Amino acid sequence: SFADSLLNERKRRDREERLNIVLWRQPLVTLQYFFLETLINLKEWTIKLWHRRSILVSLLLMLAVLTATYYVEGTHQQYVRYMEKKFFWCAYWVGLGILSSVGLGTGLHTFLLYLGPHIASVTLAAYECNSVNFPEPPYPDQIICPDEETEGSISLWAIISKVRLEACMWGAGTAIGELPPYFMARAARLSGAEPDDEEYQEFEEMLEHAETAQDFASRAKLAVQNLVQKVGFFGILACASIPNPLFDLAGITCGHFLVPFWTFFGATLIGKAVIKMHIQKLFVIITFSKHIVEQMVSLIGAVPRVGPSLQKPFQEYLEAQRLKLHHKQDSGAPQGENWLSWMFEKLVIAMVCYFILSIINSMAQSYAKRLQQKMYSEEKTK
Repeated sequence: SFADSLLNERKRRDREERLNIVLWRQPLVTLQYFFLETLINLKEWTIKLWHRRSILVSLLLMLAVLTATYYVEGTHQQYVRYMEKKFFWCAYWVGLGILSSVGLGTGLHTFLLYLGPHIASVTLAAYECNSVNFPEPPYPDQIICPDEETEGSISLWAIISKVRLEACMWGAGTAIGELPPYFMARAARLSGAEPDDEEYQEFEEMLEHAETAQDFASRAKLAVQNLVQKVGFFGILACASIPNPLFDLAGITCGHFLVPFWTFFGATLIGKAVIKMHIQKLFVIITFSKHIVEQMVSLIGAVPRVGPSLQKPFQEYLEAQRLKLHHKQDSGAPQGENWLSWMFEKLVIAMVCYFILSIINSMAQSYAKRLQQKMYSEEKTK
């Protein structure tokens, strides 16, 4: 027992030491460890690819056939261009979804930075143009109202259908990003090892002290664990279908209790890419509908003293966007960059930079963990 307590204390100190390896505290050590960890990962991936030579050769042959199809002239080129456009459009949103949930130190909140604003811009354009007959994606760079005028009002279902592809692809990406905790816990259970992962250790401690949990956070985590473990597919589906910051715990639970992969991933995919995505999409569309936006701008103007000064840039931004939709940039639109656009652009840049820094710090800490584990193994062999 005394030896175990010493070992736990040493692991705690080592973990604190690793957490101090960040760019703003130890820049040279962090960069060195980051590059070394990158080289090790490249070596491991190369070895894994070499062990799966047949799959790699098949993929290369398929790539060669697709390349020949892409460059050979013929009547099929119109279909090739269409598939290329759709593929890169879907891959873009799937990649953003993966970045949102995969972790690597922290997730990049791509819904708030990319998908949410995209749905909002399509919603505002649909109400202004009274149509969703925009050019086919990718159209975030410039949405222009169609020349023909349509009568009647735009329906909520038409806007939902317009952004369904990108929203579902983003949701599928978030489901893929939830796989690492599942595979980590599953591998640890099958091998009997104890990975030095904070979330997994927290999960193990929660299982040990399940009966004595008193605080709300512990009981919430325990409720998620019980729901996933006892209800199975529909429990995972319920956790994935609502905005749930504890869903990583569901992935760890499924991996620890050896839930079949397709049960976990199927429920996660349906919950995130279909149910949850439609809930979030509906919320954004309703929030940015024409009458709601007008009410919000009028409410801003009603704020005492600072209201009118805050209301003006919002009105200018909305007017500029309205004129841009009708392709009338020269007809009296406010010149120069609106400060709202400037602030949002700088916010996106700051969050992307922080995400990149978190990846560098996380990989550097992974290399430090390798060194500590190597030291442990050397001490055991003495």
